[in-house]
Amino acid sequence: MHPNSLLTIDSLRREEIIDLLNDAYCFSNLYKDWHLSTNGPIANLFFENSTRTHYSFASAELQLGLKVEDMYPEFSSLTKGESLYDTCKTFEAIGYKALVIRNKQDEYFKQLTNINIPIINAGDGCGNHPSQCLLDLYTILEHFHRIKGLKVAIIGDIAHSRVANSDYQALKMFGADVTFSGPEEFKREGFPFTNIDEAIKSSDVVMLLRIQFERLEGPMHISKEEYHQKFGLTKQRYEMMKENSIIMHPAPVNRGLEIDSDLVEASKSKIFRQMTNGVLVRKAIIKRAFNEKPFSEKNSDWSF
Repeated sequence: MHPNSLLTIDSLRREEIIDLLNDAYCFSNLYKDWHLSTNGPIANLFFENSTRTHYSFASAELQLGLKVEDMYPEFSSLTKGESLYDTCKTFEAIGYKALVIRNKQDEYFKQLTNINIPIINAGDGCGNHPSQCLLDLYTILEHFHRIKGLKVAIIGDIAHSRVANSDYQALKMFGADVTFSGPEEFKREGFPFTNIDEAIKSSDVVMLLRIQFERLEGPMHISKEEYHQKFGLTKQRYEMMKENSIIMHPAPVNRGLEIDSDLVEASKSKIFRQMTNGVLVRKAIIKRAFNEKPFSEKNSDWSF
């Protein structure tokens, strides 16, 4: 595997994560118009539907001056039985310099070890979502200027969430106190669970997760209305939050299910800010993939 690939958050050293976050910060101010020394090309291979991740990567790529190609699986040789490996090897052979891939299979990248161009994992099954994790860290740092010592509650469909998995690894690495809440059927082994009301009252960050209906083997055991009352961020629970706490959500949002629709753009909500920050972080990830050195400027206001 190419050394500048990004497959999982725990494949990065702490210092590498800090460099990526600092580069993202630089893209927000000093280096807004910075371009890569090459124009690529780069290809986006999305085997699952996506709006935010797909098009924020595309926006980041275009802003960096890259030539971009979106591959649509239904119009490719995958429909003729071609393997993912042969598809990626083809892109490598015809001159593409990096690939951004989302796939429904957990750890799909294990079959791509002989691909010699960088692969950026845009989400694998229920496993990993490193770019979402990095933009979540960035959003938390932007508000609190630190991660160490913060209390973070991640609430919802933990069992099927690659975001919960990646965020848990990174938040622990930087010293946050992380807890989880949600229905019994959505628990994940090794993840500490607590009562939702206690979690919301005590947390600095309340992160809601979408119920991933497409991954459920059958219907939920409770109705959507009952779920919202028991495990959603209602207006009543919003009033329980700490004064300086924030709401996060990787989106798409099921309004009125995991969060009251009126709270999506409430004063504590960072949901759309996460999307803005996603472009900055993905520019940093692509910059690293193309072997550009980290910017020397640092954000001295952030404590790691």
